[in-house]
Amino acid sequence: MLKKFFKRFKSQKGLSGVMIALLLVLIGVGLVAGINVWLTGQKNTIMTKANASITNAMK
Repeated sequence: MLKKFFKRFKSQKGLSGVMIALLLVLIGVGLVAGINVWLTGQKNTIMTKANASITNAMK
């Protein structure tokens, strides 16, 4: 299915550059969103561990 899509996509002449640009933009936005979610999760993990360490140090 994907092979047919790319074959059909390559045969298009007029808008192929625009389609490729849009595809690259979508991939870029997806990467930025994914990295943002990952970094937020890492930040929360670090803050949780830091709070636990501070609590243990104050006992």
